[in-house]
Amino acid sequence: MSRVTAADLNHPNVRALLRVIRRGEGTVDEAGYRRIFGGQLFEGFADHPRIAVTKTMRNGKRITSTAAGAYQFLSSTWDETARIMGLRGFSPANQDLGAVGRIAARNALEDIKAGRFEVAVKKIAWEWASMPGSPYGQPVISMDTARAVYVEAGGSSY
Repeated sequence: MSRVTAADLNHPNVRALLRVIRRGEGTVDEAGYRRIFGGQLFEGFADHPRIAVTKTMRNGKRITSTAAGAYQFLSSTWDETARIMGLRGFSPANQDLGAVGRIAARNALEDIKAGRFEVAVKKIAWEWASMPGSPYGQPVISMDTARAVYVEAGGSSY
C-alpha cells in the first residue's frame, strides 16, 4: 500500500476507477469529500471525523458505520491506511491517495492500470460495499453502471 506514487494516482484508468467508487458510494459531488455515512457533512479535514451513524437499509437491516469521505473510509480502515502510507490529515488529496492505497492492497492496481476493469472491480468489491459483487449485503451498483461511469471518466480496457 505504501508504494503508491503520483503516477499511479494520475493514471487515467485509476482516476476513472476512483470515479466509479465515488459513484457507488454516493459521493461523486465535490461535497463528497466531507460526507459521512447517511449523507450529513462534516467540517474540517484535520482527521477522519469518527462519527458513528446508524441507518436502516432498504432491506430492513440496521447498519452502524463510521464511513466518511469520498471513499467512505471506516475510521479503523483510515487509521491503518494513514499509518502505512504516512498520510497526515483527511484532506481530499489524502483521501484520493488512501483510496489508491486500498486498491493496491486488494492487488487491483496493476489490473486497472492494464485495463482489466472487471478483474479490478471484483477485487475491490471486498473493500467497497457498493461495488458489483460485494459480499456485504448492502446496495451495489451494477457492473454495467460501473463500466459506463468508468468509460465516461476516461478509463479504457485493453
